[in-house]
Amino acid sequence: MRGPLAPSYVPIAKSRSERFDDLVLDAVERLRPRWGRQLAAVEFAVEEVPPNREPADGPELLTGEPIPFGRAEPAAGDRPAVVVIYRRPLEARARDRDQLGAMVHDTVVEQVAGLLGLAPESVDPGYDDRD
Repeated sequence: MRGPLAPSYVPIAKSRSERFDDLVLDAVERLRPRWGRQLAAVEFAVEEVPPNREPADGPELLTGEPIPFGRAEPAAGDRPAVVVIYRRPLEARARDRDQLGAMVHDTVVEQVAGLLGLAPESVDPGYDDRD
């Protein structure tokens, strides 16, 4: 009979949502060298899906409006500006991790551009270079 097994130390794998959070953080960090001052007061968050709009039956369901990948809310009163990235719509559209990373980055750039009142290409000159 063998003695007790020695403990095995396996790094704990990150969950899908933790890996997604990392992609968002990476995208924000890529913008900080150029936009750090403007982003200092912006909170970034990840939500699973966009909030439900008014419940709809019938024709409204067929409007063909795209599901948003994110939203930006300007600062108001004591509340700081917020950029929210929606995990599940992005994951559903990406064919692999590389494309997901690019889509997350583009979404962060688009939302930051909206907050700053700039074109996405001004926030990240390489924004439109990827397919």
